Amino acid sequence: MEKYSQTTILLGGIAIGAGAVLAVGWLSSNRPSEASSERKSPPAKDTEDIRNGLEECIGNTPLIRIKCLSEATGCEILGKAEFLEPGGSVKDRVAMKFMETAEAAGLLTPHSGDKVYEGTVGSTGVSLAILCRARGYLAHICMPNDQSTEKSDLLTKLGAEVEHVPPAPIVDRAQFVNKARARSEEHTNSPSIPGRGFFADQFENEANWKAHYEGTGPEIFDQCGGNLDCFVAGAGTGGTISGVARYLKPRLPKIKIVLADPQGSGLYNRVRYGVMFDIREREGTRRRQQVDTIVEGIGINRVTANFEAGRPLIDDAFRVGDEEAMAMARFLVEREGLFVGSSSAVNCVAAVRTALQMGPGHRIVTILCDSGTRHLSKFWAKAGNVGGGWKMTLEDVLTAEKTRPSLPVSLSGAPSGWGP
Repeated sequence: MEKYSQTTILLGGIAIGAGAVLAVGWLSSNRPSEASSERKSPPAKDTEDIRNGLEECIGNTPLIRIKCLSEATGCEILGKAEFLEPGGSVKDRVAMKFMETAEAAGLLTPHSGDKVYEGTVGSTGVSLAILCRARGYLAHICMPNDQSTEKSDLLTKLGAEVEHVPPAPIVDRAQFVNKARARSEEHTNSPSIPGRGFFADQFENEANWKAHYEGTGPEIFDQCGGNLDCFVAGAGTGGTISGVARYLKPRLPKIKIVLADPQGSGLYNRVRYGVMFDIREREGTRRRQQVDTIVEGIGINRVTANFEAGRPLIDDAFRVGDEEAMAMARFLVEREGLFVGSSSAVNCVAAVRTALQMGPGHRIVTILCDSGTRHLSKFWAKAGNVGGGWKMTLEDVLTAEKTRPSLPVSLSGAPSGWGP
């Protein structure tokens, strides 16, 4: 019995010792180390994610919750970050669609000497200049000489020919859009100039709204999971609001489409009252800039094919003054670090007014068209610098317009009936 107990104890000791050795080995093999971390890195994805050139980087921009606006109104206000496009603006989508459509129709052939002509106040020209270089064309941009200098300088650096013309109404042959059309025709008809001229015609070419119907609209719908109550956007050519509205309305019949219009533009009246402008504002009776505002990129005093493509789907409109737009731009920097251009600021003012009108609990999407870097010498020069603190309130923004009647402003989620 004693012998058996000693044997049992001996075997038990051997077993315990062997177990300890195995445990130490296991712990050593699983102890974190630089070498083992490298060996255990996640396996590579089965599919590559490489974009074939700049063109394939266009679209699928993030949808950003603008916290300061959302928290103050009780609605979720989201901005489609189009300033993150390769060319820096929402116009990349349109420029790409123009070229794809023209190439399919045999109107443009890469590296043949073909040149794209356009009349623009800046952003469309920049997008065309970039994509022309990427696809084997040159760009000729006609623009009013009262636009911000950084746009013109950027176009030149991108290799575009820039032709400055005095501001004029559309009935004038020297107006920037008419000038671009004429230059395109001169190119095509000249035997001494290689290739052909292609006039992009962003105001009337319906590839404009189709770019947003096929891209921007579906992206917003998917990013929101099909759950949104309102879409707010300004209109220059009208392509963005028309294309997005035509995509969203059939899928969300109760959605509200709202136009954000700067001062001096006639589109507000077109939506609200069915007339384009007061007789005193009719183009051809005045000799001043197209729209009397410092806001660039949106606002117009004539009917365009792209705007009319979606006008029946627009439910309401808000007119935004320059002072409100500048205050909103400063507010977004101060509270969010969000540095946007003038048209984006107008969109955000209209989105806030819509939120206050609809009441808390709604989801509103708007467009952040481009960065403030495109607007330094004009809009931001007048808007001024942002202070070192966080003193501004949304009420400061909505009461900034000196010419607007004093109305009660109810924030923090309570609707106020704040109107246009």
